[in-house]
Amino acid sequence: MIEVTDVSKSFDQIKAVDHVSVTIKEGQVFGLIGTNGAGKSTTMRMMAGVIKPDEGDVTVDDLSVYRYAKARENLFFIADEPYFFRNATAYSMMQYYRSVFTQFDTDMCERYLESFGLPGTRKVATFSKGMKKQLIMLLGLCANTKYLLCDETFDGLDPVMRQGIKSLLAQQMDERGLTTIIASHNLRELEDICDHVGLLHRGGVLLSKDLLEMKCNIQKIQCVFKTETDALVGQQNLQIVHKEKRGSLYTLTVRGKKEEIIAHFSKINTVFFEVLPLSLEEIFISETEVAGYDVKKLILG
Repeated sequence: MIEVTDVSKSFDQIKAVDHVSVTIKEGQVFGLIGTNGAGKSTTMRMMAGVIKPDEGDVTVDDLSVYRYAKARENLFFIADEPYFFRNATAYSMMQYYRSVFTQFDTDMCERYLESFGLPGTRKVATFSKGMKKQLIMLLGLCANTKYLLCDETFDGLDPVMRQGIKSLLAQQMDERGLTTIIASHNLRELEDICDHVGLLHRGGVLLSKDLLEMKCNIQKIQCVFKTETDALVGQQNLQIVHKEKRGSLYTLTVRGKKEEIIAHFSKINTVFFEVLPLSLEEIFISETEVAGYDVKKLILG
C-alpha cells in the first residue's frame, strides 16, 4: 500500500502541492486526475522518491520512500517525458533496467517488443513520441515491480496501442497483483481501467473515491411523467444533484442505490422511466458540482 500523508511542495513562491493525502491500496488502478498545473506530476515524483516533500511523507509498505532505498525497489516510475540514454536502443535500455531491477523479465520484454513492432536495435532517439511511450511502458511492466507509477501514460498513443497497453496492464494485475497509479488530465482515458479516482485541483485533493462505490450510489434516470402533478410527486423524497428537462422528458441525476430508485419510480405515474449508466465524466460533474466546483472547467476545458 502507498500512503501519501499531508504532503506539500513549493518551488520558489509557487505552491505546487498543498497538503495532499491519498491512500492507494494494493491490486488496484488509481487514477490521479487534474488539469495542467494541478500538482499531478509533482505528487507522482514525491510518490516515486524523486523529489522530497517540504512537509508530510510518502510510505510504500510502511517504509518512507525518500529515506529508504528498499521502498523504491518496489516502484517503477514513468515520467511524462521518459528519459533514454543517448544513442540507446530498445535492447540496451532493456539491459540497463535488467541491471537495476532484479526481477526484470528479459524474455517477456523481447516478446512484447516484437508484438508491438518496436525494433530492438534501432536508436530510441529515432522513435516517435508514441513509440517511446510504448517502449517505456513495456520496460516498466517487465521490471516486475509491485507498483507502476505512470504520468500521462496514454498521451501520444493511438487508440489501438492505447487499448493494447491497457490490456497488458489488466493482464499483469490479474497474474501478479500489479498496482498501477496513472496521472492524467483526461477523464475519458481512465474510465474503463480505474478502480479508484482522485481529483487534484490547485495543489489539493478535491475528491478521492472508489469508482464502483460512486457508480453504485448515484443514478441517472430518464422519464416522462403522465401529468405535472405526477412530476412534482415523483421528484419528492429524492436527493437530486442534477436535473434537466427537454419538452416532457426529464433527466435526473439522483443519489441512491439502483434498487431504491426503481422502487420509488414504480409507484409513480409515468409514461416510461429507465435507469441509465453514468460515465466517469458525469459522476465527477455531479460530485464536484455539489462541492461548488465546475469539473467541466477543471478537467474538460
